[in-house]
Formats: sequence, C-alpha cells, structure tokens
Amino acid sequence: MKRFRTPLTAIGAAVVALATTVVVTQSGVSAAQPAIQADQAVAHLHAQVDLPNGVWTDTPLTVALPFSGTYELDADVRGRLSGVPSVNAYITARLWNATTNTPVPESERLINQIIDHNVGDALTGSNQTAPISEVIRVNGPTTIRLQARRVDAAGAATVAQIYSDGAGYTSLRFDRVAP
Repeated sequence: MKRFRTPLTAIGAAVVALATTVVVTQSGVSAAQPAIQADQAVAHLHAQVDLPNGVWTDTPLTVALPFSGTYELDADVRGRLSGVPSVNAYITARLWNATTNTPVPESERLINQIIDHNVGDALTGSNQTAPISEVIRVNGPTTIRLQARRVDAAGAATVAQIYSDGAGYTSLRFDRVAP
C-alpha cells in the first residue's frame, strides 16, 4: 500500500517554517523576534527623534531581555546635525536600563559633532553612525532603551536628531551569551 502526502501536510510544514520569525512594529520601531530562540533579537528605529539641548531624551527604540543572564548589547546609532556658524554641537547616546532606571555603565558614546567657526552664514552639517557595544548581567526580564542628548557648546544646532531611513537605520540588538 502506497502512502501519499496530503496537501495539508505540505501546508503544515510551510506554516511551521514561517512561524520561526515574527516581526512586530510599534511606535516607530520594528523588531524581528525569533519565536523559537527568544534569547536574541534586533530592533530598528523607524522614526526621527528630535533632541532638545542638554536633556537626555528617550527614543522609542527598546529591546526586552527575556531572562536573567549575561547579554551582549549592540547598537548602531545614526545622528544628524546641522547649524549656522559659529557652531559647536554634538550628540551623545547611551543605553538605559528602563527596568532599574539607570544607565548601562560606560555605554555613553559620541555619535556626531559639528564644529564650524568660519565667518559667514553658510549652513553646515553632517550625518554619522556610531556603534555602542556592551556586555551586561541582569537578574530577570529587563528592558533596555536607547537615549540621546544634544549639547550646544557654542552657537546652536538647527537640527539635532537620532535618525533612521533607507540610507541607514538606527538599531539595537541583544544576544544572551550565558545563563
């Protein structure tokens, strides 16, 4: 007696294959979160976040560390700045433990800076991406958020943003490396 696979068996296999990755989009952030292996994921910012001068600003970019353990955190942060000389402005970013309301130690990075003291009123600006990589240990489920701030050391930036678009996305990734 011969056995034949039914079309339902093939459909069932396709559904299982598709169920291994779920993509979630909310508040300008998308995250590819593996359904089977929940100890790693990456989230992307799909918005621009304006930065006021001198204030740490929450972005909507977060990752949820699901278990206690040791994690590698990696962010690629794109900063956009412009201003009219004379200007010296910069953007710094850091990882923020939203569960304990504390910064991830030593995660602050200079993302972008413009310095232009030339005479004249020609607009100056730049667009740069900088990495943040840290290893942390958490005792339970923990939310990590990207924060940024603008500092006007001289003059004032006319545009200061954490930026994402098709030319480059700001992202935040985690990977659980030890229990």
